[in-house]
Amino acid sequence: MALGVAALPFTFVVHALGIFLLVLVLVWTIDFRGGFAWEATNKSLIFNIHPLLMLIGLIVIGGEAIISYKSLPFTKEVRKLIHLVLHAIALILGIVGIIAAFKYHNESGIANLYSFHSWLGIGIIALYAIQWIYAFLLFFYPGGPVGLRTDCLPWHVVLGFLIYLMAIGNAAIGFLEKLTFLENSGLAKYGSEAFLVNFTALITILFGAFVVFSVLSQAPVEEDQGYSPI
Repeated sequence: MALGVAALPFTFVVHALGIFLLVLVLVWTIDFRGGFAWEATNKSLIFNIHPLLMLIGLIVIGGEAIISYKSLPFTKEVRKLIHLVLHAIALILGIVGIIAAFKYHNESGIANLYSFHSWLGIGIIALYAIQWIYAFLLFFYPGGPVGLRTDCLPWHVVLGFLIYLMAIGNAAIGFLEKLTFLENSGLAKYGSEAFLVNFTALITILFGAFVVFSVLSQAPVEEDQGYSPI
């Protein structure tokens, strides 16, 4: 199914919102939360790595990987490679971001995996890794039989889209969870930081919506109906 509009305007919006999200999360984690550190007496600096890498990795770069087939004027093979590499970068950043969250919890004496956000996050990163590995083996190297690739393509597309939408929803939940903890610790509920965190969550959802619009719109060039993922 495709919308009766061109993909290009939507992809421009995705790029712009991605840059905006990067600015927002940097302002929050640096100006309001004090910056980043892998080793620090202030353990919150360790935690700040988590939202930064999860947002840049799974959300922004993951979204760019999804729309790469509609936004890049290259051959199918080049777009496939870019799609694969961007998802690999997103996966690596996501894994490091989750490690940072565990490190923060362990060094702060906080229990791990007690919230729905954490459960869903572990599930998403596991599914993301499985999706990438099987796509690499089946569609890229060594590559499966043409018939198998054709049969698996719709599942690859749907599952990849589902995993991404789950990541968008979990990111919004994560912002809400962190903001609730901060407010319970004395942060002003109507202050500038609370507004910034809520606004970042809103833009994250908007970013995901435009990724959906881009994928469902018409590509700038006629696509063949081969086995390449979207």
